Amino acid sequence: MRIGSVLTTALMLLTLSTATVSAQSTDEGWSNFIAEWDALVRQAEELYADDQYVAAVDVSKQALKLARSKVDANHFAVAESLNNLAFLYHQLHEYSKAEPLFKQALVIREKVLGPNDTDVVTSLNNLAELYKADGKYAEAEKYYKRALAMREKMPQPNHSAVVKSLNNLAALSKIQGQATNAEEIYKRALAIKEQTLRPDHVDVGVSLNKLAELYQAQGKYDRAEPLFRRALEIFDIALGPNHAAVTLVLENLLAVYRATDRNGEAATTKLRLARARANKD
Repeated sequence: MRIGSVLTTALMLLTLSTATVSAQSTDEGWSNFIAEWDALVRQAEELYADDQYVAAVDVSKQALKLARSKVDANHFAVAESLNNLAFLYHQLHEYSKAEPLFKQALVIREKVLGPNDTDVVTSLNNLAELYKADGKYAEAEKYYKRALAMREKMPQPNHSAVVKSLNNLAALSKIQGQATNAEEIYKRALAIKEQTLRPDHVDVGVSLNKLAELYQAQGKYDRAEPLFRRALEIFDIALGPNHAAVTLVLENLLAVYRATDRNGEAATTKLRLARARANKD
């Protein structure tokens, strides 16, 4: 969620986003606006954290109205307010209200920050998540792919961000029953992690587990099992034998053993799983 901002960050971004701001930044009224807008954003964030979504919507509307009354239509504060309000509508499953707000925020961010800024990627992902939740998978894929392309083209690409985009696309393929496509994407994400991180890094284990779960869902237990075992070894050492990630992989392995009638290994795994749950971190 993008609701909420540190006041000093808001001051910096609000000051830099348009030429009009620099002319107004020394004015006491301008400082009051920044403080009032930031207070509304923070209030909405607190209401959201307390699951008071409707109340958070009302406060976010106030923040948007205030921003529109004080700055031009392409200002950062307007984009942030639009994004926050859209996010809340998304949480309330009011997708038709969220969509145009997310799109407006994206347009403003592209104009103010440039087409390759991380906030633009955030807007693209927000739209993709919205379309996925609304069952509009073709639209979701389009925005996920745009976000991925931007991350890949950055001068020093953040590999974890690239993997996140790949995982989003793979999950979308799974929802649509496109197992082969999901497999290739998960393999690509795993390869990136193996090349950029230590082989025993937790994030490598996460990718191993995701790919193994895909194979498991297809009944390809011979492919799933060794990946689950690698993930379990990584999590066991890095996180401890009772961590939630360990229990997750143990549950997956137990399902594999039961599906393949390996009763002895199933019994051993079930016992270890019970111990991990009893002593969870």
